[in-house]
Amino acid sequence: MEGALIRITRSLAIDERKVLISFVRSSGPGGQNVNKVATAAQLRFDVRHSPSLPDAIRARVLKLAGRRVTSRGNLIIDARRYRTQERNRQDALARFTALLRQAAVPSRERRPTAPTKASQERRLESKRRQAAIKERRQTRSLPED
Repeated sequence: MEGALIRITRSLAIDERKVLISFVRSSGPGGQNVNKVATAAQLRFDVRHSPSLPDAIRARVLKLAGRRVTSRGNLIIDARRYRTQERNRQDALARFTALLRQAAVPSRERRPTAPTKASQERRLESKRRQAAIKERRQTRSLPED
């Protein structure tokens, strides 16, 4: 039986069975209920060993996720914004897909540009002004007769 797919882009989908969501106790609003019910969702996904991710996207996900990736390459997203399991589960999945969609867009390479003629002239004029100020600070000694 095939698991449902989480659509990231037209050409990229993640098998829902590869995304593990568990529920843990959450801090925050909810009164005594937070001490009894595990409402915070914790999403785990093995970025480093996932066959679904192309190498370029995998590298960008690891870079974008930063400290949310463990040393073994597992992405962990904690969702504890809401007071219900279902809303936190949806929030975790939404943040997961947003991260992967962001990683699916390759960053544009910076093309170095030359400084404009006007900016070069402004820089040189500023240097001339600064030199003139420093020149006026110099003490002039009078010639001895």
